[in-house]
Amino acid sequence: MGSPTDTTIRTSSLRNGVRLSEVGFGAAQIGNLYTQTTDAAARAAVDEAWSEGIRYFDTAPHYGLGLSERRLGDALRGRPREQFTLSTKAGRLLVPSPETADQADDHGFAVPASLRRQWDFSGPGVRRSIEESLERLGLDHVDIVYLHDPDAFGDQCVTEALPELVRLREAGVIGAVGAGMNQAPMLARFIRECDVDVVMCAGRFTLLDDDALSDLLPVALQHRVGVVIAGVYNSGLLSAETVPEDAKFDYEQAPLALIDRARAIAAVCAEHGVTLPEAAISYPLHHPAVVSVVMGARTDAHVTSNLERYRAAVPHALWRDLQDRGLLGSDYPPQTGDVLP
Repeated sequence: MGSPTDTTIRTSSLRNGVRLSEVGFGAAQIGNLYTQTTDAAARAAVDEAWSEGIRYFDTAPHYGLGLSERRLGDALRGRPREQFTLSTKAGRLLVPSPETADQADDHGFAVPASLRRQWDFSGPGVRRSIEESLERLGLDHVDIVYLHDPDAFGDQCVTEALPELVRLREAGVIGAVGAGMNQAPMLARFIRECDVDVVMCAGRFTLLDDDALSDLLPVALQHRVGVVIAGVYNSGLLSAETVPEDAKFDYEQAPLALIDRARAIAAVCAEHGVTLPEAAISYPLHHPAVVSVVMGARTDAHVTSNLERYRAAVPHALWRDLQDRGLLGSDYPPQTGDVLP
């Protein structure tokens, strides 16, 4: 990590040249995740991210039934297209649902349920999803498309969805082929069996869950596939300096054992002058397969807070202590130098 006064954000390139800033802007919250957000607040968050050097922005049709894509597209309009990388996702088509238009969305977003999500990982479904995303975003191409949470559709993704993304990449409609999930094994399968450029792994490479270390990250390195890490806070359990009793883990109430472990990690962090969220962001960024960490933001203040945490210096002694006390389950990060570069 950089020093506390370092304001730069490093960038990485995928094997096909698509570039990502080491910190990405996750746009679920500006799609009214859990609560309403104004257009002005969403625009201010994107503006702050841009002014601070973030050049990678991630969204999805799922986020607010298209609201996130529309707001992000509006906020980026007028920016030099070659200066930013944008990813969206496919696999959930948005279908008109007039019979539920007077109801609230039941997937965690504070928007009317005038549309419904329809799983579709067929080739035509993926193509349609991307065409509709481009219209909402106001763009003529997307830099990265991830298949979105295809847990129950692995075989279809291998035979239909991913080959369709490859065709769209060859046609120049998208820049890179990917998949994004809350699990590691299927992402590793996609890398082994398909022509994938990048994957997004949420919640499985954190201070509390390093499942991606056993298979996904080694196979990604072997195939030169970039890994974007999301969910570094495990839905909130690692997001505060002091871990509360009602902390969430994987979108549900955290088990007491995990709360105790997070508090133990936080105590060791404090001994080294580091906060728990700072360590949570730092931890995945030292793996050579990881090209970016995506963090959500609803406001400009959220962006500022995320970047302050990202820029904090984390001493190697912290990782050594956590490993010695049995609070990290592996010998990662590597133990060289006093401060991670």
